[in-house]
Amino acid sequence: MENLALIDSFSEFKDDKLIDRVTLMVILEDVFKNTLKRKFGSDENFDIIINPDKGDLEIWRNRIVVEDGMVEDPNQEIELKEARMIEPDFEVGEDVSEEVKLVDLGRRTIQHLRQNLVAKIFEHDSTTIFKQFKDREGDLYTAEVHHIRSREIILLDDDGNEIILPKDRQIPSDFFRKGDNVRGIIETVELRGNKPRIILSRTSPIFLEKLFEQEIPEVFDGLITIKKAVRIPGEKAKVAVDSYDDRIDPVGACVGMKGSRIHGIVRELGNENIDVINYTNNLQLFIARALSPAKVNSLKINEETKRVEVFLNPEEVSKAIGKGGTNIRLAGKLTGYEIDVFREGVEEDIELKEFSDEIEGWIIEEFKKVGLDTAKSILELEKTDLIKRTDLEEETVDDVLRILKEEFEE
Repeated sequence: MENLALIDSFSEFKDDKLIDRVTLMVILEDVFKNTLKRKFGSDENFDIIINPDKGDLEIWRNRIVVEDGMVEDPNQEIELKEARMIEPDFEVGEDVSEEVKLVDLGRRTIQHLRQNLVAKIFEHDSTTIFKQFKDREGDLYTAEVHHIRSREIILLDDDGNEIILPKDRQIPSDFFRKGDNVRGIIETVELRGNKPRIILSRTSPIFLEKLFEQEIPEVFDGLITIKKAVRIPGEKAKVAVDSYDDRIDPVGACVGMKGSRIHGIVRELGNENIDVINYTNNLQLFIARALSPAKVNSLKINEETKRVEVFLNPEEVSKAIGKGGTNIRLAGKLTGYEIDVFREGVEEDIELKEFSDEIEGWIIEEFKKVGLDTAKSILELEKTDLIKRTDLEEETVDDVLRILKEEFEE
């Protein structure tokens, strides 16, 4: 019973760690073997008997009886007179099994044993949590805000597991208080030492896909397939959807009457503007749809360079590019093609490349990337808008505007 009492004192924290008694007994056996080896030099002549039902553990040391005064290894051998104190009829050469009481190991040994047990249980707990969450990478997950730091938010789930939401995995408009429930996807799980580090993300395109699965029954049931989703978190997203059932309108089913179905997703993502488009294997049509809400007149695709030239009426260009170039960037990500936008039907205008002797080629390319390929397309816009769209320095934009204005003033 002495051993049982001590084991119970060692395992008093097992309920907090949700470790069953059988697992605890296995860990105990390993810890005791290491302790015996450390104290006696070897654990080979010890028998450890565990009764998981009772939670009891017995330790027996086996030694050989030798003549008095002939003991060379006290851990392996026992003097005849000492053996006969256990059983009076022992003879030289016989095996003696003697129970070892934990209290006889000494206070320091018991303290060291307890520290090892805590470490082993923590290691077991961490490994179990790591495996559990590793299998859930990419899954939607909800946890509660526990602590807010400048670079990350610490969340706790219902089981007390710590989840990390880094600043760069938060939507720019996200604002949470302690106690708030936060949804995201388990993005990565890794072991840092013996501690699992679980990263939650609200900026991943997979988060958007999982929200579609949760909010739209046809997506959850597999009647509608999400072919690809791309995002600029908090600003805009594009989702290509398809259905193998001609009776189902995938876009209409996802958006719902007056946007009723997609409204919850938009709200969860901080009012992120979501374009849902019909997927098609017809590449020209798919690129044209990706540039929605702009209407495309025609386009030329270069399969080798993965670039496409898109031609639109002047009033459609700003729609194709979008605020800050978001629409054209997302269309490029969705289709896998670099998109160059060109105006059609513009009179008395000059293509930007005609100014290559005064404007450096890389600057012209920066303007072309956002659909500004003629002099008037640039002059029509405010300087601040040009800087935001192209990310060029103010001085560079000033020089370009000066050169173009001089051309038309002449």
